[in-house]
Amino acid sequence: MTKALLVLNAGSSSLKFAVFGRRAELPVLLKGSISQLGHEPRLKVGSPGEADCERALGAGPMSPGDAVQAALAELRGRGLMDRIVIVGHRIVHGGQTFTRPTVLDRLTLDRLRHLAPLAPLHQPYNLDIVELASGLLPAAIQIGAFDTAFHADRPRCDRLYGLPRRLSDDGIMAYGFHGLSYAHVAAVLRARYGASAGGRTIVAHLGSGASLCAMDAGRSVATTMGFSALDGLVMSSRCGSLDPGIVLHLIRERHMSAEVVSELLYEQSGLLGVSEISGDMQTLLESGDPRAAEAVDLFIYRIGRAIGSLAAAVGGLDTLVFTAGIGENAPRVRQLICEAAGWLGVSIDPTRNERGETSVGSAASDVDVLVIPAEEERAVAEGALACLETVEAQPRRNA
Repeated sequence: MTKALLVLNAGSSSLKFAVFGRRAELPVLLKGSISQLGHEPRLKVGSPGEADCERALGAGPMSPGDAVQAALAELRGRGLMDRIVIVGHRIVHGGQTFTRPTVLDRLTLDRLRHLAPLAPLHQPYNLDIVELASGLLPAAIQIGAFDTAFHADRPRCDRLYGLPRRLSDDGIMAYGFHGLSYAHVAAVLRARYGASAGGRTIVAHLGSGASLCAMDAGRSVATTMGFSALDGLVMSSRCGSLDPGIVLHLIRERHMSAEVVSELLYEQSGLLGVSEISGDMQTLLESGDPRAAEAVDLFIYRIGRAIGSLAAAVGGLDTLVFTAGIGENAPRVRQLICEAAGWLGVSIDPTRNERGETSVGSAASDVDVLVIPAEEERAVAEGALACLETVEAQPRRNA
């Protein structure tokens, strides 16, 4: 019986999971997700050759831990639990230390917990799920793959802030996120274009969390997220780039506590805050409310500005890629972004864009415009398998 690798990808409001055969090509045995953990959670799961099935998991909120239990119950019912020998975890923040997939032992987990303030919506959930999986699958090796790792080698000037050097030396710098998604896109681009990986490329990872990454030959050069996952683009409920003086004003003049400001910026801002309707892009696109239209306009405007900045960082633009929930499923958003980037030679084909084809650029476009589905789970699996193979290849020390 083929051994298997389980990937757990925990977000702030969802859990994605996948089971791969432990072989070089990592065949998919099962993929699933549990969405809307905060209210009316739903399970969606399917295997190759069968239609996905979807069902509600109750009316109330579900904790990430309960979501893992539900996912493992699905594996158990399909006879997969006894085959799991590796559990790969998406860990949002690896700091300056963890720049490649790593076995998650007790010391490593303790060090990663110290990074939780830098990613408060994700890191605690990620690590709690590692602990839970360790207890439920004690014979499996737990391995973490880090969203920050893809950006670790980009130019130092893109990582520095204009702060005293002692603070930079202490780790207060721009890290960048969504690296597992970008790593997968880079791999797809290498398969499509060869070593050039599409040349000067901007990838738009647009979901509840959103960022852009400028790549040259598949390597990160610049990205919109920085020290935290608050930075950069306007997101579903996160503010994006903000004058730091606003934070000082809220604390000094409005007498808000750090906790209240944190909740405001992470959970009450972005599309939700501007529209006062929803943080869901599809809901806003379907709304006739002018506040919804303004929120969408702001989302597009900030992306258009950021594309200009990132194009400057790589000296032009050869390829533009859309990925993640909005990037893959919102043709109108892709169209508006391409119109905003028209000065760079970007032109979209309306018919192919509406169909969501892989290549949606027009014949007249100077830039290749692609839609590439996000596959963070496969990126985690690839990293976890490579990590384990490295560990197994190391000579054993005598006891």
